[in-house]
Amino acid sequence: MSLVDLIARADERGLAASGLACLDRCVPLLGGDDEILRPLWGNLTEASDAADWGGILDQIRAKLGEGDGEDDGGDEAVLLARRMLAGAPAERTAAQVRLWADACSVASLQIHRLLDPADDPSTLDDRREGRTQDMPPLAAAELRRQVTVLEVVAGHGAGGLRRALEVSVEGRRVLRAVVSRRARGRK
Repeated sequence: MSLVDLIARADERGLAASGLACLDRCVPLLGGDDEILRPLWGNLTEASDAADWGGILDQIRAKLGEGDGEDDGGDEAVLLARRMLAGAPAERTAAQVRLWADACSVASLQIHRLLDPADDPSTLDDRREGRTQDMPPLAAAELRRQVTVLEVVAGHGAGGLRRALEVSVEGRRVLRAVVSRRARGRK
């Protein structure tokens, strides 16, 4: 099943996990530590109140700086990550997180394409619809992570959140290494 199909079929928890996982993998671009989004992950469990989502989100935005990315030196990857954070809905409802999850999916794939030195002539829509032949490795891994997060949450509900977080942590480590190499190359 394509990423587009998985997003279309996902429930509110799956959509929130999908958007959050995309943002979580891009936290290195925002200067956040590995635990910064942990409270939002915790808010997706069965025992949590979805109404707390907005308050937690406000706290995280304050810690990361709620800039729109315009002051990030023109770095398009950082701008896209800031837009993911800024676009997170204050209310965790299916309709609102569906739009956010879809936007985060596109933004995260674009970030990974920007950071991958390999050229990719295909459109993001092609990739999200499952046409992945000759896809550059960094973006291909991000696409696989997005699919995995949606599948494990769809298959296991709140029980799949641990695996979704593990997938996100793995992707964050990869992106952190890429960002670090990129910074060394600019010096």
